[in-house]
Amino acid sequence: MSINIENLYKKYDRSFIYENMMGPNSIIILEELLSEIELNKKMRILDLGCGRGLTSVFLAKEYGVQVFAVDLWTSPSENFERFRQQGLDDLIIPIYADALNLPFAEKYFDAVISVDSYHYFGNNDTYFKKNLKPLIKDNGIIAIAFPGMKCEVHENIPEEMKPFWDTESLEMWQSIKWWKNKFSDYLSYFKIEEMQCFDSAWNEWLSTSNPYAIGDRDMMKTDGGKYMNLIKITGRVK
Repeated sequence: MSINIENLYKKYDRSFIYENMMGPNSIIILEELLSEIELNKKMRILDLGCGRGLTSVFLAKEYGVQVFAVDLWTSPSENFERFRQQGLDDLIIPIYADALNLPFAEKYFDAVISVDSYHYFGNNDTYFKKNLKPLIKDNGIIAIAFPGMKCEVHENIPEEMKPFWDTESLEMWQSIKWWKNKFSDYLSYFKIEEMQCFDSAWNEWLSTSNPYAIGDRDMMKTDGGKYMNLIKITGRVK
């Protein structure tokens, strides 16, 4: 899927996005993630690990859905102000919560969306089944995207990448093969793929003045498309 950056900024203020990015451009990632998914205004959506709320703004603005914007590291008051500024505070509910202890009723959500956060808390054999699946309605939608690896390098980290990667950080970055078994038993219409928007999403982030983005520039230049990727997972809860 080809993302037209100029069209994106005809709809969204560039400075707002640049100020609130916390990694590769999450709106670009979300646009590709949802390209084959149908959402409607009657849906209740969990935006899990919403950061500063860019994905929540996109969901509410593009689809008119009710969004529960959950994050552990971003103030819900600050997110509420961002949502209010966008005229979306009637559709987006900002919540401070730990992904490991989500305060929602069983089968509460029609869909769970998560961009650039699931790998921090869901990179194990139990999280989806134990913590997340119970909150989603039968046949509810799963759409998740996060950084990954084209192949497993944990036992043999490339020499040129050692200055940027350590064993602890790489525990969160895995291959499609590794992630597949975490979801395949629980989802129908299950798809796991490498995303096409890797370059555009990362280039947007690296062009900002965010100190973390500046710190990522040498890593991305050295990687040169050899090892890192973005992975998307979609399906419906069985």
